[in-house]
Amino acid sequence: MNYKIRISLSLMMFLNFFIWGGWFVTLGTFLSNKFQSEGTQVALAFETQAWGAIIAPLIVGVFADRYFSAQKLLGVFHLIGAGLLYLAGSSSNFEVFYPYILAYMVLFMPTIALTNAIAFRQMKNPTKDFAPIRVLGTLGWVVAGFIIGRFQWEASESLENTFFLSAIAALLLGLFSFTLPNTPPQVSKKEKISIAKLFGLDALNMLKDKSYLVFFVSSILVCIPLSFYYSFANPFLNEIGLEKAAEKMAWGQISEIIFMLILPVFMLRYGIKKTILLGLFAWALRYVLFAYGGVNEQTWMLIVGILLHGICYDFFFVSGQIYTETKATSRFKSSAQGLITIATYGIGMLIGFRTSGLIVEYYTTQAGSDWFNIWLAPGIFAGLVLLGFIFAFKNSNTTTNPIAHG
Repeated sequence: MNYKIRISLSLMMFLNFFIWGGWFVTLGTFLSNKFQSEGTQVALAFETQAWGAIIAPLIVGVFADRYFSAQKLLGVFHLIGAGLLYLAGSSSNFEVFYPYILAYMVLFMPTIALTNAIAFRQMKNPTKDFAPIRVLGTLGWVVAGFIIGRFQWEASESLENTFFLSAIAALLLGLFSFTLPNTPPQVSKKEKISIAKLFGLDALNMLKDKSYLVFFVSSILVCIPLSFYYSFANPFLNEIGLEKAAEKMAWGQISEIIFMLILPVFMLRYGIKKTILLGLFAWALRYVLFAYGGVNEQTWMLIVGILLHGICYDFFFVSGQIYTETKATSRFKSSAQGLITIATYGIGMLIGFRTSGLIVEYYTTQAGSDWFNIWLAPGIFAGLVLLGFIFAFKNSNTTTNPIAHG
């Protein structure tokens, strides 16, 4: 791969995740401040990610795989998305805002698969070449958080600027996408469309393996407490008075980069089971730290909770993608990845976002939110998932080598 293509793909990843991180992290704070939205409305807005993840395989499988080049579809989605983000930021109430953000996420979530497809098709050795390019996506998310923090948009009446910033970035990526390497469809238009294959349902036979079944169910369940962090961490940190919350939350993505480098070594030495266990434990610990944390003397608890994001995400979700890859036969590798994505980002988070909204609303009065009990709820649930995982794997034959034995 020549350096020009490498730079183009890196910029594509940077902008794609910059767009997402630019408005998604502070969405809960935006809704609370601008529309005085309650917990269930905040949950509805975040649920659009789950609906986008569920619909994405249909869009990519039907259009990108059969009819249109991936880079052109990416460009069209971002150009339309730029307008939708601008309209969402300009909305006068939640009822006007919601249709725009739902339409946007239905278009945005497929871009994750499209950018991966464009990158992979240019690589002779994806194992070596993909990580250095994909990490620019995480860096884009970090930079977005730093910009929001530096301009202190969370503490002002200008939080809609996050949508306008992302809209500008979406416009740039939309135009830039048409200069990316050509990635034409690889499936014949005449080939019959299989709904089961698009949603990864033809990989369900993998669930006959007890070890993978335990992991699959745990993945869905752990996305329920995960959704609390995505939805309400930023409103929580702003409400208790932590300055530049979005900027500090970006350190979670920096830790994600660091632990991404540690993950392969840890997996090879300790195996998939201990890797996933550590990820589950980190989720439970994070919420305990948030429950007892606060500004001044307890600020360190909040910072540690944020920095745990690298272990939370990499040691469970990234290791899970690797585990899925090693367990699936060559015929079902793509379907298996699609299935686990829909199960986690789709079904699991859909349940989680709705649950988090109900719990936050229950513990919120005119005097404010009872964040101790709000964070204790997902912490207890994550702990139960951890205990269930340990119990289910007690007599498992999973060994220390995830590549050879899964």
